[in-house]
Amino acid sequence: MNLLRAITTVGGFTLMSRVLGFVRDMLIAATLGAGLTADAFFVALKFPNLFRRLFAEGAFAAAFVPIFAGKLESEGRGPAVSFAAQAFSILALCLTVFVIVVELAMPWVMQAFAPGFLDDPAKFDLTVLLARITFPYLIFISLTSLIAGVLNSIGRFAAAAATPILLNICMIGAILLLVPYFETPAHALAWGVCGAGVVQLVWLYAALAREGIVLRLPRPRLTEDIRTLYRRALPVALGAGIYQINLLVDTVIASLLPSGSISYLFYADRVNQLPLGVVGVAVGTALLPMLSRHVQSGDDSAAQNGQNRALEFTLLLTLPAAVALFVIAQPVISVLFERGAFSHTDAVATAKALAVYALGLPAYVLVKALAPGFFAREDTKTPVVIAVAAMAVNVSLSLILMGPFLHVGIAMATVISAWLNAACLAIVLRKRGQLILDARLCSRLPRTIVAAAIMGLGLYAGLDNAMPWLDGTVVQRASALAVLVGGGLVVFGLCAQISGAARISDLAALRNRAA
Repeated sequence: MNLLRAITTVGGFTLMSRVLGFVRDMLIAATLGAGLTADAFFVALKFPNLFRRLFAEGAFAAAFVPIFAGKLESEGRGPAVSFAAQAFSILALCLTVFVIVVELAMPWVMQAFAPGFLDDPAKFDLTVLLARITFPYLIFISLTSLIAGVLNSIGRFAAAAATPILLNICMIGAILLLVPYFETPAHALAWGVCGAGVVQLVWLYAALAREGIVLRLPRPRLTEDIRTLYRRALPVALGAGIYQINLLVDTVIASLLPSGSISYLFYADRVNQLPLGVVGVAVGTALLPMLSRHVQSGDDSAAQNGQNRALEFTLLLTLPAAVALFVIAQPVISVLFERGAFSHTDAVATAKALAVYALGLPAYVLVKALAPGFFAREDTKTPVVIAVAAMAVNVSLSLILMGPFLHVGIAMATVISAWLNAACLAIVLRKRGQLILDARLCSRLPRTIVAAAIMGLGLYAGLDNAMPWLDGTVVQRASALAVLVGGGLVVFGLCAQISGAARISDLAALRNRAA
């Protein structure tokens, strides 16, 4: 399994998804703006996604992939597929029961999730209704994520990486086609989310069938493998539960702030998610099954090499992205969202949050690159302990900083806790001898930092010249932003080449060696 090829496959499709996501978000911003209806929809969208991270991308995935990859390595495809089918069946049963219970209790759940909305009965009732529409998405996307884990473990990354594109297509279709048939655009979007879950599950199930694997729904049984899965998933579930509580606190705090605060954070996070998704998610997705198989086969040298190349690749891309988003946050938000119902005041408030989020971008990606080092060795407890500590810091700082800085204070707390999480993961892996930075990474990292800093200074200087255009028409603003981004890429590329942070010739060598 070639790590660079896997990362670029996942990253390429994720980039396509993020581009479509920007189109989607621009349409949402122009249609909903950043007021009552937008806040209600974003809470309804965030609600199933919180539990998705718990059931699909959190405990279950972290425990499932190493077991499945280990069975592939030691027992072959038959026993591995049988285990996956049992896990699929039990996950489907648990999620169905859970969704039914939450649907019935939604008004009480929303009182805890967005208490600030209680002062506005219309806003609260709309949020409850939209959340009831979106919440079944949890079932479909969680089962989709399990199938993605199977495909990734057998070295098939493309279909799973393309799955998020379908969500964006469905939501764009809802805005363009369904809005006239519903009470508000938010209703159409909520149904678009739910329908996207069905489309994604069918898409990935068909992709798995093309690989000759059909996951049926056997009678759920607690086999020894399933018990092992749950024993390993439990500590991650605990940590993920703490993480979801932390996100819940963020939402609760934001709901108490002035109207629009939830929307500002949402739009800023969406922009920040572009490099995080393209690089961080791609690396984490590709690295876990690769490390799991190297560890199972006892090839520590290959595991160390893969970990180092993953860190080198992520930092090479995320450091300049973080600097760029920090420096040109205002024009980025203005060009993407400032139209229709989304005002200049909304753009300024969102840009402030984006500039802060950008400071934590390398940390978010490092967490994605370091956590597989634990999960591949079937250690699901240590990352949880670290995550709990980081999340406690996040909650505490959010409560402290929300007063003087409003929604920007919540972003500050998120950034600080992310750096704490990444630092602790790296320190523990290093103490265990499972993270040994090689000479190549140690040599190139400071050069990458210098190249990114020079690029940032160039962008800052270029803002003065671009300002007349950035204050002009939509076309002028978009053109100025394109010149800034393109110029920044050229400056960083040249500095990286001259300093030795990266060279064009490295791509071929890395492609051959990073297995």
